[in-house]
Amino acid sequence: LPELYHKIGVGSVTWSPLACGLITSKYDGRVPDTCRATVKGYQWLKDKVQSEGGKKQQQAKVMDLLPIAHQLGCTVAQLAIAWCLRSEGVSSVLLGVSSAEQLMEHLGALQVLSQLTPQTVMEIDGLLGNKP
Repeated sequence: LPELYHKIGVGSVTWSPLACGLITSKYDGRVPDTCRATVKGYQWLKDKVQSEGGKKQQQAKVMDLLPIAHQLGCTVAQLAIAWCLRSEGVSSVLLGVSSAEQLMEHLGALQVLSQLTPQTVMEIDGLLGNKP
């Protein structure tokens, strides 16, 4: 798709770079009353957060990304946002925040973006295993 986007002059907008908050570890196996997983239509997220397999899978990915984030001096959330932004076909990344503090932390991804080398991106792609 990046080739098509470039050819016709459009970009894509990515949704949920933090996997609905799963990457932030804010759920830790429970669903707070104030989070998206309690909203009607998000039962799939609540199920994923509370399922043993879902918790283990997300925790494993976060743990795999943690050394890369530490090496770059950022959080895993900032790394994930920067990883989305680095794609040639992406013109914007939608962030869902609930406070100004959270927004400022996420905007730190812009500092990380310039540190993402092709080797780092390949390493992340390999860890995530979700490249098309």
